[in-house]
Amino acid sequence: APNARLINLRVLNSEGVGSTSAVLSALDWVMTNRSAFNIRVVNMSLGMPAVDSYRNDPVCLAVRRLVDAGVVVVASAGNNGKNSSGQKIYGQIKSPGIEPSAITVGAANTFGTDARDDDTVTTFSSRGPTRGFRTDANGVKHYDNLVKPDIVAPGNKLVYAEAADNLLVRQNPQLDAGVSPVADRKMMYMNGTSMAAPVAAGTAALLLQANPSLTPNLVKMILMYTAQPLANFNMFEQGAGELNIEGAMRLARLVRGDLQATTPVGAPLLTSATPPAPRTTIAGKTFTWSQGIIVGPTYAYGSDLITKYQKVYGLGVMISDGVMVSDGVMVSDGVMVSDGVMVSDGVAVSDGVMVSDGVMISDKSWMSSGVILGEHILTSNGIILADGTVFMDVHMLLGDGVMVSDGVVVSDGVVISDRTVSGNGVMVSDATLQALSACINGDNTIETNVEADAGMDYLGY
Repeated sequence: APNARLINLRVLNSEGVGSTSAVLSALDWVMTNRSAFNIRVVNMSLGMPAVDSYRNDPVCLAVRRLVDAGVVVVASAGNNGKNSSGQKIYGQIKSPGIEPSAITVGAANTFGTDARDDDTVTTFSSRGPTRGFRTDANGVKHYDNLVKPDIVAPGNKLVYAEAADNLLVRQNPQLDAGVSPVADRKMMYMNGTSMAAPVAAGTAALLLQANPSLTPNLVKMILMYTAQPLANFNMFEQGAGELNIEGAMRLARLVRGDLQATTPVGAPLLTSATPPAPRTTIAGKTFTWSQGIIVGPTYAYGSDLITKYQKVYGLGVMISDGVMVSDGVMVSDGVMVSDGVMVSDGVAVSDGVMVSDGVMISDKSWMSSGVILGEHILTSNGIILADGTVFMDVHMLLGDGVMVSDGVVVSDGVVISDRTVSGNGVMVSDATLQALSACINGDNTIETNVEADAGMDYLGY
């Protein structure tokens, strides 16, 4: 974003570890000084284990406060998309990426080409659904189960500035990109959702330069609606799809600049009576936009999302606020979201094969009720799950080989429990070669609990 000013609030130490209180202090500083410095976008390339529901997580609450005040907040999804054996796992989105008002970004791999038809989601990128939870008075856990990430962006082998005497480069010389002849201006390859998040944050800044009137929710909608769905990846892996800056800028320029809190739902959203063609051509390859948005536990789609003003695009609300469940079917309420917006009653949960009330149907079939891994959802074999725990103490098969146990979905018939996080989370940078987890002790000393990602994605394509 040309001429954008950058403010660095350092909350992690030289080893990429910090405390929740430091992050909260930084977010509070942004809230206090946002007008003085015209802060419009916050990038959070960091994360902590998501234990509490976003409704109670203090960092999520601080993010929501900023978004309600008009600041776009972008968060990395995390680098825990597979276990130490290299097997794909779900339910590992980090906080504050679990916050519904944030733009949560996973990592895509472009394989170094301009064309986008070979792009994929990296194996290390954390997948949804969100598994933060609250516990009721009866001791029953209620998981958030939101669809995350919202989008993916390039995050594999990107070229970034290399600090002097960089530890990662000393340990892995191949990370030096070899593109600068100047000793103190070296560049290095970096990988992770921490690299993908600022690509999206920079895009948000571009959109606001093109149209300063955009709210955070409008920015989020535009990024999702214009995203490119990647083949063979489900919504828990890519959200609405891969970031498409060309389409996002084209749509952002058409959004009216006079929208107010009093603008009625269904009023024209664009300055043009003709909406933009939902297609983008890059490097000679044309792809169709997603034309849909993630809304909490499900998604919405339809041209009304960009042709008519939706109340959920304003300040102080979330995009999912206008979606409700009626007799097991997700619908728009006609007040926050116009009736012309189609709301799905389910979410794609596998690569082209979906689960629907115990029947396997190829392509374009959905889970009934729209709640993901939630309370009392039927799996493909008719067995009921309650909050991720399998009744009868049996690991039941879900669809195309995905299994559920203790809240975490694992492919290839392997089950891993999610009951591995202890203590309160501290912030850990995911810009390191391996995905790290950390805990903070009762005496506020920091203790790291490192589990190697073991993915060669970090060292090459």
